[in-house]
Amino acid sequence: MRYIIIGAGAVGGSIGGRLAEAGHDVVLVARGAHLTALREHGLRLLTPDGDLQLPIPAVAGPEELGELRPDDVLILCVKSQDTAAVLQQWAGLPVAGGAGTAAELIPVVCAQNGVENERVALRLFENVYGLCVWLPSLHLEPGVVAAHCAPQSGILTVGRYPDGIDDRIKQIGHDLAESRFDAPVVDDVMRWKYGKLLNNLGNAFEAVADLSADEELAERLVDTAQDEGRRALNAAGIPFVGPGERRAVQADRMDFAEIPGTPRGGGSSWQSLARGAGSIETDYLSGEIVLVGRTHGVPTPVNALMQRLSAQFAAEGRAPGSMGLGELAELVARVQKTEG
Repeated sequence: MRYIIIGAGAVGGSIGGRLAEAGHDVVLVARGAHLTALREHGLRLLTPDGDLQLPIPAVAGPEELGELRPDDVLILCVKSQDTAAVLQQWAGLPVAGGAGTAAELIPVVCAQNGVENERVALRLFENVYGLCVWLPSLHLEPGVVAAHCAPQSGILTVGRYPDGIDDRIKQIGHDLAESRFDAPVVDDVMRWKYGKLLNNLGNAFEAVADLSADEELAERLVDTAQDEGRRALNAAGIPFVGPGERRAVQADRMDFAEIPGTPRGGGSSWQSLARGAGSIETDYLSGEIVLVGRTHGVPTPVNALMQRLSAQFAAEGRAPGSMGLGELAELVARVQKTEG
């Protein structure tokens, strides 16, 4: 298989870099200064074990490939707000041999936070797979990605969407497992992705306020959003993996480790603000819980607040963590009181 990593940022660069390091055929898809750096110098992948310089081919998009190979796999790593537009670019690309188009023949693996991407992909592509990303990584500098965990770089749980297992996802899981990842192949991948969604409800808090100012208060605030999330998912009858089950899978195979000169920083939403990306994925994290809650009559005022605040931060170009934690706590208390 050739792995085409669409969106070679923190997650995509880490997955693509590790696959290439293990000897797999990889193409990175990027844009702007990051693409220029990848073309000129290759991907620099920083890990707790060392500093890798990987000469991986990089392209701006499908027009530079011309046609796909029958054994290609698209690994989608863009933010959820970009999924529909990006997949439209790839769906009609011809596959070598004249057997059909990418949408008909080529698998798409959604290695993204949130739970909407697979549904969007299935509108266009016949073969869609979910990948639940537990992969702490960082991308702030063109051409450079850091993966901060050891001994494995991450846990990438995979399965067919909406459910099931087939030979193709078994092979993808095998290749990932050869590449410094744990890659369990499961028949209920969305249960894992909904569990990760609950965890990701903390992303908006991290993006908006400095949680290190009072870690106990920060934990209580995030808990309010996660409690809303669990109530909404339960009302909708949507199953999700709890933290105990995830910890049992993780065990000691993926622990955070320092990389000298490269502090972890924040998660994906924090990084979007730090890079000044102009958009943020919170509509598909906090906003997903708001949607489920509104659909099933469950109030979710804290998640709605965090959705609004993070969107405001992105639109105004505000630095991550620039709201006082006390101010944020007051806003949370206010919306809870109003809803109550």
